[in-house]
Amino acid sequence: MAGAQASKKVRAGGGRERKLTPMLAQYLRVKEEAGDAILFFRLGDFYEMFFEDAERAAPILEVALTSRNKDDPDPIPMCGVPHHAVESYISKLLQADLKVALCDQVGDPAKSPGLVERDLVRIITPATVLDEGEGLQSARASHLCVLVPEEKGGGVAIATVDITTGAMRACRAADRALASEELARIAPREVLVPPGDSELRALAEEILPAVAERGAPDAARAKLVDAALAGFSLDGERGFAPAEREGLRRALAYVAETLRGGFDHLRPPARYEIADHLQLDLRSRRNLALVEGIDGRPHGSLWWALNETSTAMGARRLRDWLVYPLQDPARIEERLGTIESLIESPGLRRDLGGEFSAVGDFERLVARFGVGRAGPREAARLGRALRATEAIARLAGEVAPTDLMTHILQAAVAPPDLVEQIEATLADSLPVQLADGGVVRAGADEEVDRLRGLAEDAERLLAELEARERKATGISSLKIKHHRALGYFFDVTKPNLGLVPERFVRRQSLTSSERFATPELTELEQQLATADARCREREAEIFAALLEEIGSHEAGLAAQANALADLDVLVALAEVAHQRNYVRPEIHRGSAMEIREGRHPVVERTSAAGSFVANDALLDDSERQLVILTGPNMAGKSTYLRQVALITLMAHAGSFVPAAQARIPLTDRIWTRVGAGDDLVAGDSTFMVEMKETAAILGNLTGRTLVVLDEIGRGTSTYDGIAIAWAVAEYLHDFEPTPGTRTKTIFATHFHELVALAEERPRVVNASVSVREWKDDVLFLRKVVDGPASRSYGIAVARLAGVPEGVVARSRELLRQLEAGEGPGHEEGGQAFGRKPGNTRQIELFAPQGESLRSELAGLDVNSLTPLEALTRLAELVARAKEESGG
Repeated sequence: MAGAQASKKVRAGGGRERKLTPMLAQYLRVKEEAGDAILFFRLGDFYEMFFEDAERAAPILEVALTSRNKDDPDPIPMCGVPHHAVESYISKLLQADLKVALCDQVGDPAKSPGLVERDLVRIITPATVLDEGEGLQSARASHLCVLVPEEKGGGVAIATVDITTGAMRACRAADRALASEELARIAPREVLVPPGDSELRALAEEILPAVAERGAPDAARAKLVDAALAGFSLDGERGFAPAEREGLRRALAYVAETLRGGFDHLRPPARYEIADHLQLDLRSRRNLALVEGIDGRPHGSLWWALNETSTAMGARRLRDWLVYPLQDPARIEERLGTIESLIESPGLRRDLGGEFSAVGDFERLVARFGVGRAGPREAARLGRALRATEAIARLAGEVAPTDLMTHILQAAVAPPDLVEQIEATLADSLPVQLADGGVVRAGADEEVDRLRGLAEDAERLLAELEARERKATGISSLKIKHHRALGYFFDVTKPNLGLVPERFVRRQSLTSSERFATPELTELEQQLATADARCREREAEIFAALLEEIGSHEAGLAAQANALADLDVLVALAEVAHQRNYVRPEIHRGSAMEIREGRHPVVERTSAAGSFVANDALLDDSERQLVILTGPNMAGKSTYLRQVALITLMAHAGSFVPAAQARIPLTDRIWTRVGAGDDLVAGDSTFMVEMKETAAILGNLTGRTLVVLDEIGRGTSTYDGIAIAWAVAEYLHDFEPTPGTRTKTIFATHFHELVALAEERPRVVNASVSVREWKDDVLFLRKVVDGPASRSYGIAVARLAGVPEGVVARSRELLRQLEAGEGPGHEEGGQAFGRKPGNTRQIELFAPQGESLRSELAGLDVNSLTPLEALTRLAELVARAKEESGG
């Protein structure tokens, strides 16, 4: 009942008012604060949902929808889930694009004679999930993005926060198209846009459905947010623009709203320029299978092929490096130099990998302390991780020093004495919850030891007191007993009443005995009754002090986690390079690309050892600017295109590459147009998608762009397709964004007519994937050689694909007829698809010169023309003839 009044009455069916119980009034008060989130209201061992929330949630959670006050004419819908399994239910609602609000008991039921105090403790949204049970993915970042339009110029600021690690970033996109591209690269879990900005909302919803509207924070929250931002340096060499600052404010306000806490774990925001990184649009990343394979899973992607990291934080960092390749040659060389040093120490890499396993996801572990979600077991894990980092630092210190490794080692140092404090405080075997007790190590605190001794040795203490009193009173039958109502007492039989001292206080008289208490027994009883509770309270105090000490090292621990994630990636890339014979690429500011014996990193990994055929790739601005690549289907053209692009990208990410040698020019963007497919949501046909991709490429070229094209114009008629492909190739060749700089392109095509471009344009060369024919079979050699392909071999590929032999045979017969101009639909001696009889080549690109003039002359009816019209028409035709002949 979103927005319902937290009053004593609520409207029921028929407009009548229904009196609410105190509990439901409490529920409605919290629900009003929770807004459109599904409210999980804690009642004992269950989280309950009521009213519309129950009706929405029950079918998604697959639980029974029941009702409260079933005898009421208008009963209240309700459903519930057990509190111990709440994470899985939360995950289901988040997957359905719903939010969840948790209302827990914040008061002590034992001390609350009436209604237990409850409050909203957290709102869970797709970007504020903290546990894997709620749907958090260990190997993927969990970004919240905020989009804020600039007041002038049409730019958009993008601020991101990952609450699971504390990372914050901001950048500026010059226009909304670039903002869409950057948003897709970030791949956030949730996006916030300004209220009423339908254009930005539509832009965000193209990327993901979890989009919400949020404006500037209210006054109360703005004060908290601005105080947090004041603790960060947002000025300096790359000061944050006003819209970027506002994006960070709104992001922090949303974190405060959902986490219901502070920002202790958040790191200072990092500002970056989009141009700091090699750019790829969303389709290019998908075409190259950068982080996801064709089915949307990691398997089959470049990230999967390279991911030999030992930790989840390392896997996330590797993903980030691949999605954000560098443009700074110095930083690239830092990574390459460190990897080279690690390659030279195989035993050291093995030892480092073993220690990293003990570190685990240190980055998210540290963040859990900052958001108040760390318990005793997380603290113990932190202690073990810090021990492992000490070993990692010692081992990494043996690597040949580089500037990057020195920086990592300085940041990876564990805080002094923190490990010892954690180990000295916490027990070896720990409960899940602090309230369960047994958290503090024996000997760590005298009071805990005393209280724990009282609770554990109650029987011994009572026996000792009983023995002392028997000796002091001389009553040999004296016994200490317990009654539920009276508690502990001394039981004295009637014959021994004369021996009872005055300090004994009579509690109850029975027929055969009387019951007494003493101050010492009463005090011991009180101690025993409260020892366990007081022990848990003392343990909580000690653990709170430990958390405070850990919190004082928050910034250092975050920097340590960041350095360890980098080191994990470097070790993994060194291991991959060593195992798969990768080489260190040379990144230079010239124009020439020279890849010798390059391989596709993913295909090679999935192929039998030694079976992948390596190929060269040579491109430059002077002689080999545009390569027209021909050859049959299945020969390996697409693999070749992708491997050139991936090797270029890997080099910019600072990784060794699968090749015998690689000189890679500094590249600002990789464009790909590979494959075919429609876009049903946008209503675009396959050809329209192809043309939109082509338009995006041609509209965003620079002299440092690499373009790889796999077919253009195949989705329309042959004449249209060839014309478009030819014109695109000409444009790519002729375009000169700045004097002396040109876009480098590999253009794979089945239009053999395009090979003629090499005769017309100076920097176009032909290459093909070689094959060998044997009778009616084709052997794909997978080798790229200079020169055009002789034919397409489409029927041979159809046969290999399992097309019935009768269809294959008929195809060959029809092909022979069509090539001879005798195919179906053609008169004898006529042309087949523009070919003259006996011509086995594909159609000519352009009709012979003057053909259009002859057609027009043949179509003129001179008898119907006046003399003046005939002269005018003749003048037009003469002028056109001169123009076409160059006269």
